[in-house]
Amino acid sequence: MMPPSVGVPPVPADSASNRTQPSRVHDPRRVALDRTVENFLRHVSFERGLSENTVAAYRRDLAVYGDWLIAQQEGDLSSLTEADVSDYVGSLASRTADDGTLALSSASVARMLSSVRSLHRYLLREGLVAEDVTHDLTPPKKPQRLPKAITVDEMGILLGAVTGDDPIAVRDRAILELLYATGARVSELTGLTVDDVLAVGEDTGEGNSSAVNLIRVVGKGNKQRIVPFGSYAKAALDAYLVRSRPVLAARGKGTPSLFLGSRGAPLSRQSVWLVIQSAAEAADLGVELSPHTFRHSFATHLLQGGADVRTVQELLGHSSVATTQIYTLVTADTLRDMYVTAHPRAR
Repeated sequence: MMPPSVGVPPVPADSASNRTQPSRVHDPRRVALDRTVENFLRHVSFERGLSENTVAAYRRDLAVYGDWLIAQQEGDLSSLTEADVSDYVGSLASRTADDGTLALSSASVARMLSSVRSLHRYLLREGLVAEDVTHDLTPPKKPQRLPKAITVDEMGILLGAVTGDDPIAVRDRAILELLYATGARVSELTGLTVDDVLAVGEDTGEGNSSAVNLIRVVGKGNKQRIVPFGSYAKAALDAYLVRSRPVLAARGKGTPSLFLGSRGAPLSRQSVWLVIQSAAEAADLGVELSPHTFRHSFATHLLQGGADVRTVQELLGHSSVATTQIYTLVTADTLRDMYVTAHPRAR
């Protein structure tokens, strides 16, 4: 026996959201879909503790799904079949841009299908559908893209590119050093608070620390991990906490965030990206950098230095070692290039 269709009474026609989207006011199927999606988003936000960025990605993906369902005269999620959702995936994979190229990469299609599958699993758990019609669907195969890392020497030049002794320059040096020392994502860095700096070792005067410097990082799914960092990052962070942060904090209203903007407010991800771009321009390395360059380089340099994959997995906060193992391919490529260059019988 099929469960009742997934739907709710339409929201009032004079609500703010409906005034901006009048076509949805008169379509009870769309109203029901939107309400179901909102319930799902509240579930993943509050009960599963997913980040705002992840929830926002779910919202965008499911809005596209909803648009397609309505366009196909489908609105009742409980009556969908596997073939229906398969058609949707096919429509995503075949979308073209104005120049005739594919509009969505296979990675984007896979992510959008993942969002749809999460919604349908939720509906099944809530008893709103009789089966999960997405269970056996597989996304298009994603091409394996090796993460881009810069060399140790290039990283040294990049880290030394920020000059000056003003509060912003001192802060920027601490940001870059900590990104490379911990492998933290930019979103994780901007989420740090002062209390997340757990221990600071004392400098022995020889570039080493007599105690381990630790920082608590909150990653995807609100999972916490403890990551050590070295003496270079410690020196930069100490300078920021003593000479820069108090100046910046005095301009704001008070916040526990570790890194602050020029007006004393928590630093945004976009601001950190601007810091990276500015340093890249000053370093003039001639290589393409991204917000993930520090994270990729952190992992690659650890593996090149002899760290095992499991340790790097823990430091990066990867839930699966398979995600981390892609970095071993990067180091293998490096070794192969060195072999071809150096061995007399390699060519």
